[in-house]
Amino acid sequence: MTDIQLRGMTWSHPRGFDPLVAASDAWRARTGVSIAWDKRSLQDFESFPVRTLAETYDLIVIDHPHVGQITAEDCLLPLDVPGREEERARLSAGSVGASYPSYRWKGRQWAFPIDAATQVQAYRPDRLPGPLQSFDEVVTLARAGAVILPLRPPHSLMCFFTLAAHLGHACSTEGPELIDPQAGAAVYEHLHSLASVVDPAGFEMDPIAAFEAMAEPTSRFRSAPLIYGYVNYAIDGFRPSRIAFGDMPVIDGRPPHGSALGGTGIAVSAFSANPEAAVDFAYWVAGGEVQRGLYATAGGQPGHSDAWTDAATNDATHGFYRATRRTLDGAWLRPRHDGYMPFQHEAAELINQTLRRGSNAEAFIRSLNHLYRQSFR
Repeated sequence: MTDIQLRGMTWSHPRGFDPLVAASDAWRARTGVSIAWDKRSLQDFESFPVRTLAETYDLIVIDHPHVGQITAEDCLLPLDVPGREEERARLSAGSVGASYPSYRWKGRQWAFPIDAATQVQAYRPDRLPGPLQSFDEVVTLARAGAVILPLRPPHSLMCFFTLAAHLGHACSTEGPELIDPQAGAAVYEHLHSLASVVDPAGFEMDPIAAFEAMAEPTSRFRSAPLIYGYVNYAIDGFRPSRIAFGDMPVIDGRPPHGSALGGTGIAVSAFSANPEAAVDFAYWVAGGEVQRGLYATAGGQPGHSDAWTDAATNDATHGFYRATRRTLDGAWLRPRHDGYMPFQHEAAELINQTLRRGSNAEAFIRSLNHLYRQSFR
């Protein structure tokens, strides 16, 4: 296969862009197929309509909560093509937590995980001896001004989701209500107890902004207790100060389970003029050999367990993968229905307004559940 040129869209961070460029260079040398990658900001990546991208690009990196919307819009090709069952079985067996099934919707596989992430804990190893173990420790350190919590939408909602599932009140993924009112109010109080003592700058920060602030040599921030892991910051020399990672802090001795699953998957546009070439690349780049090898070494955060268990991959990242695997394996899968994505933005905005105003928890949960009911089309 030669003289085929594909276009791809991913997100603007070394973790999202660099490994795909490196993989595409290797793929061109192997097959003659070239792929030119563009990138969008993290905020755009989380909210931009997939269909609009599918009309321009052959390959698209997506979030799993988009699958309900993209299925309804018929803008992506399912990847469970006949004749490749053994390859898919290997990809499924290599799933880290629910990463692989997160892209399965209505009986079809719409993307393959190439990046696995969930809310974990980040800390400065030169300022703390290790990750904080409990939520109470986090609140105490926050009162000293040393904790940053990214709350820019949609991350405030992700914190709510994480705490809800961790406390045994996982939000509904099918409706009609998101969460029981009494349980939801208790979850909100836990979130409010933290948001009220962390630096308010977090309301304007996504995880990348929080990491950049933490990595400054004189930063006062020693811990980010609920933040999507970014392996790049665990690598020596990536930023002035290295950041270490660990499992999420827990409440009342619970296991580190319930974190809101993140990560990304690679999908193929239904409008591609070269769908077979695009599908071939998707299978290859999601495979264990590539993920453990050039994808990881080029600054990616692989979505395949072969990389997460690899000794060399862990050694190069000060054990990032080993240190956070338990939280990722226990992560909670978000809703994915058509209509969820607008809800995600509106709900996060509502949470932030409520946290800033200190509004009544019961009234907040009523409003949140109302938004959720409306999200089902």
